[in-house]
Order: sequence, then structure tokens, then C-alpha cells
Amino acid sequence: MKSQVKLEDRPIEQVREETIDTLIYNYSHAVISEEAFERRLDIATESTSHAEIVDQVSDLSPPEDDTIAQHKARQFDVQYDTSAESDDETLVSVLSSNTKGGHWVVPKEITCYSILGSIKLDFSNAVFSSPNVTIKVVSILSGDKFYVPESVNVTSSVINVLSGVSDHTASMAGKQAPKIKIEGVALLSDISVSVKKTMKEKFVSFANQMKAMFSDTQVK
Repeated sequence: MKSQVKLEDRPIEQVREETIDTLIYNYSHAVISEEAFERRLDIATESTSHAEIVDQVSDLSPPEDDTIAQHKARQFDVQYDTSAESDDETLVSVLSSNTKGGHWVVPKEITCYSILGSIKLDFSNAVFSSPNVTIKVVSILSGDKFYVPESVNVTSSVINVLSGVSDHTASMAGKQAPKIKIEGVALLSDISVSVKKTMKEKFVSFANQMKAMFSDTQVK
């Protein structure tokens, strides 16, 4: 007979994920209100206490199947496709702007030359062909922006000359998560690295999608 592991001995991220799945399930089935869902979600995503996390669903039923988990995995997991590996890419922006976003394949190395211009790279829905990506920047009198999901680790080692590099990412993703390294030189420029949409915002958006999906199913 399999023994029951004490709650405090379980991996907290596993407990957190199960709790969030239960919250999404009950909200999407109209068991709890939007206000209650977001209030409990705040605690479930931020608390470091096993007991406090599971307490958010103590009065709720767990999902009846893995529908929520399957849909969540497709939307939240970092997309990998080693067969889609692309060549190193060079982006040049002189007195102009250059943007990459949406569903694009990220090469192992991206070189960005920005002079009196701007380069924006959005990795939110990108497909990673390698777990390690290097962005080499040469930024002069420019403003470059990099948007990354919270499930990606970011490090930066840019030499600044009368410039600023702001990194608003937590860099607390798992060890197996993709790693983006930003290096190079910035002269009279501004380089920012930030999360385009927080994990909480993603959960709320996903929960509303599930609610709409289950509502449509019930109507049919």
C-alpha cells in the first residue's frame, strides 16, 4: 500500500500547480466568482506555505479529468522544436525599427545592430530550437526591448556607456528552462528586458478561455 506523503514534504511547485488547476476548473464551471478566483489565485501563486496554498481549494472539488491540464500545457509550456533549428540571425536597425514576434523560430544566436533606431524581440510565443540563446547587441543612441515569458531565464552582461539596461524579469524559471544571454555594448542607449504578460495575467486569460469553452459545450 502506497504511503501518503506529508503535505509539507511534497514539492511546493507541484502543490501550487494542482491548486491552480483546481481553481481554474471551478471558476470555469461557475462554482466560484471571478473576484474569488483572482483573490485565491494571488495567494496560490505567491505563497511559500504549502498549507496556505492548498487552503485556497479546501472547499472545492478537484478536476474530474485532465482537460484543464492538457490545455494549460499546450499554452504555457515553452515550445521546443530542435528540427526547426535556424541559422544565426542578424538584425539591423538604422534610423528605423525592427520587430520580431508571434510564432517565430529562435536561432541559437541573434546579433542586433541598432543605430538611432530600435529593435524589439518578443519571445512570448516563440519556438526555441535550442535551450541556450545568445543575443549580441551593439546599440548606439537607440532603444531596444526584449519581451520574455516568465518560464525563461535571462542573464545580461552588456557594457554600458552613458546607457541603461533594465531587467524586470525574475530569472527564477526551472533549471531545464531556456536560457537567454544578452551581451554586447550600449552607447547612449536604453535596453529593457521585461515580461510582456505576467503569469497571473496568463492564468486569468486562460481561465476565461476555459470558461467560454465549457459554456459553449453546455449550450450545445
